[in-house]
Amino acid sequence: MSEQAQAVGTPPTVPNAQPELFQLGAALLAGVVFGVGLALAQMTDPNKVLAFLDVTGGAWDASLLFVLGGAAGLSFATFWWLRTRSAPLLDVRFHFPTLTAIDRRLVLGSILFGIGWGLAGYCPGPAIASISLGNGELWWFLPSLVLGAWWARRASK
Repeated sequence: MSEQAQAVGTPPTVPNAQPELFQLGAALLAGVVFGVGLALAQMTDPNKVLAFLDVTGGAWDASLLFVLGGAAGLSFATFWWLRTRSAPLLDVRFHFPTLTAIDRRLVLGSILFGIGWGLAGYCPGPAIASISLGNGELWWFLPSLVLGAWWARRASK
């Protein structure tokens, strides 16, 4: 099927292939690129993150501001570009969040996330990317992360 004949908003077709396989492959590739980026930015090192968060202790490391600036700039440009598309490459529509209200649950969850990040120096992405480093702290953090996600999902039902 030519690109011109393909219906707008439908994922591209590949002979003898399952669309789910391409979606999983794209998700895996995005995860690997994200993990490598976290490792290159040293966000997998909790001491680096804690030094960034310690703005009053005299040992503040502002280098993660460049990571934040790069991520924000790339996200802004990507979402700006996505506004011009009718659908993503590997799905029939975009799946944007439907909840837009700032409610008690969001605020409390954000506070809890920030406290945990400030105490441990990990947030979910860098923690998962750090698994291969063999850090013993992750044996406590990751099960707590899974338990917290399970509890939050159960509490919202």
